[in-house]
Amino acid sequence: MSFVELLLFGIGLSMDAFAVSICKGLSVRKLRPKHAITVGLWFGGFQALMPLIGYLLGKQFEWLITSIDHWIAFILLALIGANMIREAFGEEEQLDDSFSVKTMLPLAVATSIDALAVGVSFACIDVDIVSAIAIIGTTTFILSAVGIKIGNVFGAKYKSKAEFLGGAVLILLGLKILLEDLGLLPF
Repeated sequence: MSFVELLLFGIGLSMDAFAVSICKGLSVRKLRPKHAITVGLWFGGFQALMPLIGYLLGKQFEWLITSIDHWIAFILLALIGANMIREAFGEEEQLDDSFSVKTMLPLAVATSIDALAVGVSFACIDVDIVSAIAIIGTTTFILSAVGIKIGNVFGAKYKSKAEFLGGAVLILLGLKILLEDLGLLPF
């Protein structure tokens, strides 16, 4: 998988964290650099950890799914993407201005569950998992840090658009994986 494809995965997966970061930015009266770093580390760290866990789990069952791996990757990515698009049109989340472990841990886990499923799909295709988790984690760190600033400055205007875009990117990447494996793409 190319750097650009992994970067697109990173962007797509980070959209939930980006949207929550925007909401966190809304809740902070006086934004400080430590807020952006805290959010970036929590969300980026979990977005890197979850695909690794999914990949390791997927590798345990690789022998069972080799013949249908492209379908599994497509279905997982399509479901995750569709769920993100559905959430883009859902109700607004209420977040407080706390950055404690008690607040950040559930948010980090909730925004990275989809990355666990992507990790399983990575086990089905040819992916350098170290590069993948580094790119996904770094991308999420950056977008989360930017998201908290955007939320603090501009408000919730971009939250649903970010979730919609992230979902669409994941669906398109899943479709690309499927079409490539079926030999329907010339490149």
